[in-house]
Amino acid sequence: MKIDIFGMFVDEIALTIQPYGIPKYSAVQIAKWMYQHGIYDFNNMTNLSKKHRTILVEHCIINTVSTQAIEQSSDGKTSKYLLKFNDGMAVETVLMRQPYGNSVCVSTQVGCAMGCVFCASTLNGVIRNLTGGEILAQVLYINNLLKQEQTTVNTIVIMGSGEPLANYDNVLKFIRLCHEEYSLHLSYRSITLSTSGLVPEMDKLATEGLPVTLSISLHASNNELRSQLMPINSRYSLPEVMAAGDNYAKQTGRRVTYEYILIADFNDKVEHAQQLAILMRGRLANVNLIPVNPVIERGLLRPDSKRVQQFEQTLLKKGINVTVRREMGTDIRAACGQLRQKVLNKAPEVR
Repeated sequence: MKIDIFGMFVDEIALTIQPYGIPKYSAVQIAKWMYQHGIYDFNNMTNLSKKHRTILVEHCIINTVSTQAIEQSSDGKTSKYLLKFNDGMAVETVLMRQPYGNSVCVSTQVGCAMGCVFCASTLNGVIRNLTGGEILAQVLYINNLLKQEQTTVNTIVIMGSGEPLANYDNVLKFIRLCHEEYSLHLSYRSITLSTSGLVPEMDKLATEGLPVTLSISLHASNNELRSQLMPINSRYSLPEVMAAGDNYAKQTGRRVTYEYILIADFNDKVEHAQQLAILMRGRLANVNLIPVNPVIERGLLRPDSKRVQQFEQTLLKKGINVTVRREMGTDIRAACGQLRQKVLNKAPEVR
């Protein structure tokens, strides 16, 4: 069988090609062709000798992604792609054109096992983890599209389908690959990782020396309410999650973001905002309020703008750093798992 080299570090590529008599320095050339130039055919890697290109074609392969479905928002700022891997599995990747640059939201698993009641990703459970290369392939797919517009990916959010810290090693490899000079050469500070609150992995991440931004899916201001929304809370309670967030902030010096999905008549009352303000007091943190993206299968509704503003103002008056997430892609159901779910249900495509 041919060896898939996509997603390898340079030293891994070098070890792979060494038995075939290809010099070590060629590994950097191959990596740059794949990761920087979007060239996945060895025959087109013109700074390699014809002999070495022939050997690579014989023994190696480069597997990336293909397009299964696309949705574009009416304002042209959000594009959602269902990308298919070599085994036929597919995940969602979202491009968001922000005022500060282009942001890409990547998935880390096919499906999700966390069971959060507001999310479409969990409807069919988790099928498998993605490799570091498969996560990177999503970013490079978007980056190659953006090159046609003479622009590039500026930031990455690891907030798509799946729990990143349940796929710890592959996600860490992806993050490090993004940082490599022969790849995207992206600053670690340009990467945000979101977790539902896997405490041991959060503590481990704090020791890695990678100053990525940690985003914690909180979504409730007390333990009982969070357990109703997120089954993971029965394993790692709210106090444990907050302690792990504090530890990450202390170890890295990085402000932690706490995501709070606002669901009408569930967790959007003033009393919830007051509880949240008490919970956040004195922490190196900020709160990101997110009016829920309605998921047909879940039956949850977003609060009206007045209720969202009231919740935000309550936090601001208590001195809490808070923002309301700018809505993007609502008209294409850009929340995690919705496009994949639609394709799985064989619903007609909306363009």
